[in-house]
Amino acid sequence: MDVLLTKCAGFDVHKKTVVVCIRHVDPQGVVHKQTRTFGTMTADLLELADWLNTEGVRQAAMESTGVYWKPIWHILEGQFELMLVNAHHMKQVPGRKTDVKDAEWIAQLLQHGLLSPSFIPPTPIRELRDLTRQRAQLIAEKASVAHRIHKTLEGANIKLSSVATDILGVSGRAMIARLIQGETDPDRLAGEARGSLKKKVIPLRSALEGRVTDHHRFLLQALMDQLRQLEDLIERYSARIGESMAPLAEAEERLITIPGVGRPAAEVIVAEIGADMERFPTAGNLTSWAGLCPGHNESAGKRRSGRTTKGSQWLRTTLVQVAWAASHTKKTIFGAIYHKWARRLGKKKALIAVARKILELAHFLLKNKAVYIEKLPRPEAA
Repeated sequence: MDVLLTKCAGFDVHKKTVVVCIRHVDPQGVVHKQTRTFGTMTADLLELADWLNTEGVRQAAMESTGVYWKPIWHILEGQFELMLVNAHHMKQVPGRKTDVKDAEWIAQLLQHGLLSPSFIPPTPIRELRDLTRQRAQLIAEKASVAHRIHKTLEGANIKLSSVATDILGVSGRAMIARLIQGETDPDRLAGEARGSLKKKVIPLRSALEGRVTDHHRFLLQALMDQLRQLEDLIERYSARIGESMAPLAEAEERLITIPGVGRPAAEVIVAEIGADMERFPTAGNLTSWAGLCPGHNESAGKRRSGRTTKGSQWLRTTLVQVAWAASHTKKTIFGAIYHKWARRLGKKKALIAVARKILELAHFLLKNKAVYIEKLPRPEAA
């Protein structure tokens, strides 16, 4: 195999240590290897950087091991040409029984140009990605707490969810607060109804007649406190995300012109793929990276599976939610193609197909600095 790099390094990354192999090919074609093990504290990583500079190394590669590659990347970024590779692509290589062998193999593959780099966005996008992902986790925790509140009310035979669409709306929260205070009179509890719920006072009275004990009040109080804390955190994250999105406002405004894409979804899309589409030359490159392209498993002329490939779960989840919202919009191309594909492919596959179309459109808008203008679908022939 041709040698593309005469000198490079491979890292085998762990929680407490990183094994580094420098591989050098001299003009006579003789391979020289140096291997050292460093700690992962900041001082150790600075020592690693000094060693690489002393040895004249400019390119280095490492596996994406959990989150342990991030501090190494943070220290070395800007000083060296770094490459992060998917550990799964190298998992099946035989004969690698030690950390030293891992580092040597990574260095050798890098030297021969046989590694495919993972997409590592610039620092502002990585920071935005941290914020949007943690906000998504907080929202999921909030939904879990809301579910436990519902279970506690049901345990006390309070059937609020049978009458109110949202038990944590203004009316629901007021009623739960009165329950926590010790109120048990259904008429007084129903008197907390607001808005359209006032028209349901009679069924509310029946739904609010339960058997609430001190145990239920304790649980409800604790859960409502936790819910408010999560809501405060989500607001703080959203505010911080808004600040981080300020330099990317143009990209965000382009994305929200797509049916189904609200501001939170646009923030996630930008956080996951960035605003510069130079890294993804075509929409196909982007949808493949995102795991929204059909798989291709064929043997003996028979196609065995078309299951989509793996990609960013954060981006995929958001795009499927966007696709669901877009599929229910009226007089849009996405609503039309969803219903068309759902009849042929089924609802789940149709949603994935719509999500792929939305991501392709996002790529076009960001690359060409355009906005989406709806073209109404042509009426189908009778």
